[in-house]
Amino acid sequence: MQQPATLARDSRALAALAVPLALTQLAQVALTTTDTIMMGVLGTEALAAGGLALVVFNQLRTMGVGLVTSVGNQVAAAAARAERHEDAADDGGEVRGLVRAAMAVATLAGLAGAVLMVLIGQAATWLGQDADVAHRAQGMLAALAPGLVPCLWFQAIRQFTVGMRRPQALLRITIASVAVNAGLNWMFIHGTWGLPELGLTGIGVATSSVHLLSFLALYASARRDPQLAPLLRPDFWRADAPTVRRLLGLGTPIAATYGSEAGFFSVTALLAGSFGAAALAAHTAVNQLIYIVFQVAVGLSHAASINVSRELALGDHAAARRIKNTALACGAAVTSLVGIAYLTVPELVLRPYFDPGAAADQQGLRIATGLLAVVAVLQFFDCAQNIGVGLLRGLDDTGSGFRITLVGYWLVGLPAAWLLAFPLGGETRGLWLGLLVGLATTAVLLLRRYTVALAARASATPAPAEPGRTSPVA
Repeated sequence: MQQPATLARDSRALAALAVPLALTQLAQVALTTTDTIMMGVLGTEALAAGGLALVVFNQLRTMGVGLVTSVGNQVAAAAARAERHEDAADDGGEVRGLVRAAMAVATLAGLAGAVLMVLIGQAATWLGQDADVAHRAQGMLAALAPGLVPCLWFQAIRQFTVGMRRPQALLRITIASVAVNAGLNWMFIHGTWGLPELGLTGIGVATSSVHLLSFLALYASARRDPQLAPLLRPDFWRADAPTVRRLLGLGTPIAATYGSEAGFFSVTALLAGSFGAAALAAHTAVNQLIYIVFQVAVGLSHAASINVSRELALGDHAAARRIKNTALACGAAVTSLVGIAYLTVPELVLRPYFDPGAAADQQGLRIATGLLAVVAVLQFFDCAQNIGVGLLRGLDDTGSGFRITLVGYWLVGLPAAWLLAFPLGGETRGLWLGLLVGLATTAVLLLRRYTVALAARASATPAPAEPGRTSPVA
């Protein structure tokens, strides 16, 4: 059992990395929210077309991010090895090679995704979309496509700074990008200050511009950091082929995991829509609440993952075991506080989505309020399964994470959701109970796999931690 003093110390160490990462994730949610609001100003058709374009962009971006996510773990482990054997006069060559390879993977993924994005836009009408909506979506996708490469460059540098435990600039840059994005959206939509009036396409141009500016800002910040600058090598054309293959081998299952999770929730949204517009509106509102809280889980997952990689490189398996308990305790604390709000002030929580005084919103509000009791429990397991994926990534075991999520989401969660919603008559509530079962199964299997794999690693390499080692947080 972890002692309270040890838990408090480990929680502070984890929070030092998790808090800026979680806040950065929340700021990125604000970025896409701004785009959506601007689309709504242009009308229903623009919102439909822009929403379609963003769905395509976000799916490809998410999977591209998955390809470079393991870079943070590799950098953390390499930096810890250099620290542990500092008398070996390591010059940071391993980290520099990882940064080059990360930039190469980001470039390849960005170019491939951009081409695919344009092709999907051209095929939109063949996929059953309204012709006018498809035409407007094509223009926005063409404008978004060039932004995918700098977007993934930003993510590669982000993982480098996180692996080096110096993520502080991320939050400042992401918050600034929200304001810049809103201003550029307005200028390109309406053609102010001599810029062309591009309407919906202008939102795509603004978003691509912000991705480029964000990358340049993060790169410049890292170049000014005396610890990061000597290791930052963006000359991806000189990347070592074996290192690129290693990152792709680790990143491909992560990308597939992200895609699998997104697909799981997309399918349940389609099932919710079969119960009518009010049920779909309730499902959408509650899902957005989960998505916001999920950003805290992402921060905890990344921080736990990086710290596991570091502790294992330093040979401290006991610390790696404690990280699991610490991350879960932090996740439980956050989700419990949010869950209390769901249960005590549901109308206040749902007010951004439903007007209690509007007759048209009454049914959706009633359904969503009934779902909050389920969600109060579900969000802990959603947080726990994300932490589990991160912990396994810290062990370089990305393949197990993907396989377990396939079992939990698709072989357990989706059938349970269908059974509870349709044959058993639970409708939307039954759907969310099925989601809870799937996420809980996934979380248990992931955390069990981590415990077993870590014990096997400890038995195979029982090296003690070096005396005088530094704290896990810079």
